[in-house]
Amino acid sequence: MKELEKNYDHKKVEEGKFDFWKEKGYFKGGLKENADKKPFSMILPPPNVTGILHIGHAKNTTTLDIVGRYKKLTGYDVEFVPGTDHAGIATQAKVEANLKKEGISRYDLGREKFIEKSYEWKEQCSNYIHSQWKMLGLGMDYDKERFTMDEKTCVAVNKVFCDLYEQGLIYQGERIINWDPELQTALSNIEVEHIDIPGKFYYFKYKFVDSDEYLTIATTRPETMFGDTAVVFNPKDERYKGMEGKLVINPANGEPLPLVADYYVDMEFGTGAMKCTPAHDPNDFEIGRRHGMKNIVCMNKDGTMNDAAGIYKGMDRFECRDALVKKIESEGNLIKIEDVVHSVGHSERSHVIVEPTLSKQWFIRMKPLVDDILKLQSDPKTKMTFFPERFEKTFTNWLENTDDWCISRQLWWGHRIPIYYHRETGEIKCSPTPLDPTIWKQDEDVLDTWFSSALSPFALMGWPNTDEADYSRFYPLDVMITAYDIIFFWVARMAAQGVHFTGKLPFKKVYIHGLVRDSLGRKMSKSLGNGIDPNKVIDEYGADSLRYALSCSGAPGLDMPFGTEKVKSAHNFLNKVWNSARFLLSNLTDDFVPSEVKKEDLTFIDQYLYAELDKTIDAVKFNMEKYELGQATQYVYNFVYDVFCSNYLELTKVDLKDGSEERKNVVRNILTDVLKKVLIMLFPFTPFITEEIYLSLPNHKDSIYEESYPENSGFELDASLGESLIEMIKYVRSFKSENGFEPTAKVILLIDANDELISQLTPYLTRLAFAENVKHSDKQDGMRYFEHIGLLIEADESILKERIQKRIEELHAEIARSNKILSNPNFLAKAKPEKVELEKSKLAAYEAELAKYTK
Repeated sequence: MKELEKNYDHKKVEEGKFDFWKEKGYFKGGLKENADKKPFSMILPPPNVTGILHIGHAKNTTTLDIVGRYKKLTGYDVEFVPGTDHAGIATQAKVEANLKKEGISRYDLGREKFIEKSYEWKEQCSNYIHSQWKMLGLGMDYDKERFTMDEKTCVAVNKVFCDLYEQGLIYQGERIINWDPELQTALSNIEVEHIDIPGKFYYFKYKFVDSDEYLTIATTRPETMFGDTAVVFNPKDERYKGMEGKLVINPANGEPLPLVADYYVDMEFGTGAMKCTPAHDPNDFEIGRRHGMKNIVCMNKDGTMNDAAGIYKGMDRFECRDALVKKIESEGNLIKIEDVVHSVGHSERSHVIVEPTLSKQWFIRMKPLVDDILKLQSDPKTKMTFFPERFEKTFTNWLENTDDWCISRQLWWGHRIPIYYHRETGEIKCSPTPLDPTIWKQDEDVLDTWFSSALSPFALMGWPNTDEADYSRFYPLDVMITAYDIIFFWVARMAAQGVHFTGKLPFKKVYIHGLVRDSLGRKMSKSLGNGIDPNKVIDEYGADSLRYALSCSGAPGLDMPFGTEKVKSAHNFLNKVWNSARFLLSNLTDDFVPSEVKKEDLTFIDQYLYAELDKTIDAVKFNMEKYELGQATQYVYNFVYDVFCSNYLELTKVDLKDGSEERKNVVRNILTDVLKKVLIMLFPFTPFITEEIYLSLPNHKDSIYEESYPENSGFELDASLGESLIEMIKYVRSFKSENGFEPTAKVILLIDANDELISQLTPYLTRLAFAENVKHSDKQDGMRYFEHIGLLIEADESILKERIQKRIEELHAEIARSNKILSNPNFLAKAKPEKVELEKSKLAAYEAELAKYTK
């Protein structure tokens, strides 16, 4: 047996274990020797190679690792594949920011050199991410690790793009897209954060041609007036009857604009007339398309004004706004300005205000893909099960209302779109492999990062080679574990690609957890700079404490604020486990060999212990299968703290000190058995400390990894007497505390029970309740019953009398004070009625308690 150090030192405990597990092959899935086991597969949501992983990442990765370890212990062949994501926009922004510090732009380097710099950044970040994975002890199959721009993934990405293109599901077209003027790239709708900010509503006069009469038109974006092509009203609006086709003057540039009737316009909003800017608003674009309007783009890609803005050309869009409003005001065409708070789209990455603008981009037609998902999801035999269930509605609602997916990005870092243009003829060709660059020019854009990560469930298992062993054994994945903020970014898109290319939904279950929030309630993210490096927390408290704190905090799908007090609490709990193990080891003899625990060896306190253990094992399993990890940890915690340490270990100290040698060996056997089962239940959550303690137990295997999850004992157990004894001890201790006795003060206990029961209870009551004598008594007044056992405490009368007299004096003082208040006319006149009633109720309570003592 290995001796445990006196104090739990997480650094010593955690040292070397990850490397040992990895070398032993415990992290591997799909091994030949596990072919007879049921497969269970997961992938890690690939973190972006944009910096260190924060606590939010630790929450997700730890959750996955807990599930993987649990499944291994319950007999599954677990394949848990890690990976990292190239994160196109985010990584390019980081690399460009670093270059800017050196006074260099990506254009100075050129595309090829810039990509080299990006790979250098990727390697640097990947190395640190690996160190974090190691410190957390993540049991992933590292030999199968993938990167979203590695060679195998590139093959899958190009095949998917070309197949969708040939099937007519990828097309290039002009649409209103979200444009990031800072990063100068298109964004999908779900890469835009809508934030409520202060703004202004500007009301302008749009005068009729050759008339001083005008229409009042309001806008929050005057700079887009250079793109106006019409003024639109609802044909049902009586105010504009007969006006269709008339012309008004654009106060920004003097251009005549026709009045157009369209049912889109809300007659109740504002004046019922609106300017139409088809190239800078998605709704206006649709109106313009219905009426054959021109599309006038009035801004450059960097957010400055273009030729359409006339004298404002080259001016920043917001500077143009201010200057234009002043000019219109000077001409007498500004009616008023109203302050408003409105929701404005911001780039998730650069945080600048997004500009809706007309652009030629590549899109995926989502409706055919969505229809296939919904068909499978509506069938109980093929659907994905969501935990919590409410997120299924979130998922399907988004699918039913989704638009075509803009997949092109104006970046250099990423999967370059495999479309080629003939340099002479202009012929367009889609090719999964590179074409001769002297003849064919490849499209400059790259694919949205989520395009490649959407292939992860099947690409990481070997697709497009469907003959690969991992693909046939581990696809579809058994569970996808992720946060709710990427249901649309990732889960929906994985489902779309998975169904289209494999005919199956990519996972059987989807577990959605909440986000880790900072102390201000904000999401932890690298872009906000409020992320906390898990390595620093681990250095202070240990990986096990962090893992446990993250797993026991927050209900499924709900956010959790992160604070170190939770990690401290977890560390204290693990210290309790450590000390209980040291207690056991200190009571084992050198020749002790554990054996199977038999029902006939169990006393009433042992039966209480195993009854509680059985309930705990069943409850933990039940909750683990539902991915209620927080509930599972709570059951283990309650058993360890309340049952095992606080109760059973205290009771067995009596047996280990005064019991027969035979009884001592039974207790040693039970303690070893129960502690081992506790360690196995805790192992998925806290692998390092449980491995360390496990290896100190007699007859251990090479690792706790090789154990099986504990089963219910199957014994028919009666825990009632054990529970009664514990409650009796608590009652005596409480009596002493309430009546001013020292905890070790001797008392006499009168028991209404048969002699055999009294004989069983006496050793424990004598030592743990400090009973001077335990005697039989028939039922009498004041006796407290625990199940069918009565208990009356006889204590030193002088101490009791002294305490009662002191309390009587306190009550007289309180009654006098209360009567004085209630007889004060000013109090009765000025105090709120509820305050008067409160004082009356206090007085009544004092008088009732006094009456009890003075009977």
